[in-house]
Amino acid sequence: MAKAKKLPSGSWRCLVYDYTDSNGKRIYKSFTSDDPTTEGRREAEFMAAEYASKKNKQKNIKNNVTVGQAILNYCNLKNNVLSPSTIREYIRMQRNNYDTIKDIKLNDIRNDVIQEWVNIFSANHSPKSVKNAYGLLRAVIDTYKPDIKLHITLPQRVQQKLYVPSDNDIKAILDYFSENDKDMEIAVYLAAFGTLRRSEVCALTASDVHGNIISVNKAMVDKGSDEWVIKTTKTVSSTRMVEMPDFVINKLPKTGRLVNLKPDQVTHRFEKSIRKLGITQFRFHDLRHYAASIMHAIGVPDQYIMQRGGWSSDHTLKAIYRGTIEEYTQKYNSMTLQHFDTMQHEMQHKNKKPSKY
Repeated sequence: MAKAKKLPSGSWRCLVYDYTDSNGKRIYKSFTSDDPTTEGRREAEFMAAEYASKKNKQKNIKNNVTVGQAILNYCNLKNNVLSPSTIREYIRMQRNNYDTIKDIKLNDIRNDVIQEWVNIFSANHSPKSVKNAYGLLRAVIDTYKPDIKLHITLPQRVQQKLYVPSDNDIKAILDYFSENDKDMEIAVYLAAFGTLRRSEVCALTASDVHGNIISVNKAMVDKGSDEWVIKTTKTVSSTRMVEMPDFVINKLPKTGRLVNLKPDQVTHRFEKSIRKLGITQFRFHDLRHYAASIMHAIGVPDQYIMQRGGWSSDHTLKAIYRGTIEEYTQKYNSMTLQHFDTMQHEMQHKNKKPSKY
């Protein structure tokens, strides 16, 4: 129990720990009594003890919900600060990813319980899925039961093997859409040449085009039940200005939306075109890989690639987007071998001594 201390004024003050702020500073609740006698001291200590007891009861009630309910509570708590698509994904995860622990009370959660869930969940899910599911669970626990110090071992990350489309792939897709689907032709141009995400492509309007500059400042996301809404871009760095070549700008409509499709329609139509053309399977999102890889291959510095693509750091760029395009690999391999071959000929010529006779 907290002890009251006498102030220079003669009053008694008792402090009770309340919470720790975002800077790690411990914040205390103060209870004072103006009575300078021992009765005043007991009064201050009684008020402090009553507050601490009530606070602990409220905490126990809050933490007495199940893990499944705590995740839903967390979604409600973050509803106005996270994107609708993120909340929708969290709710989907709450339904599907925590079968073995969703009915356990939050007060009964321990490291070994979570580790056992990780082991079971890892058996039929990828390391990335496990990491995402654990990330949500940890956020919930950090919010409602921060006294638990988690020490969990996650499965080792598997290096992604992504196919990066070639120039010939892009040409084939653009040729196909130029004859069959003008919306998709524009969508591919914006993604492959402008590094735009499908959500950004579908949110753009003619008012976002200023000369050759496209202002990327919003995204279309699924709020759930096929309800699509316009929100801010994925990250702060995703809001950007992208300059496009004349021939792309000339294809854009002068009024209304640039692409009259929803993001899932873009995905479905793109997948259908890939199958019809018989080229190696890759996603619409991989057009960003193509754009970044081309820029990297022709010597564009990383900071400019990041700026054009709306990446906040080079982590993703280095981990994923530096895909190797086969035709560029062959080109630079040939250049490298030719350089070494020329160097060797020059060395042989220099070391060849003239005959005395």
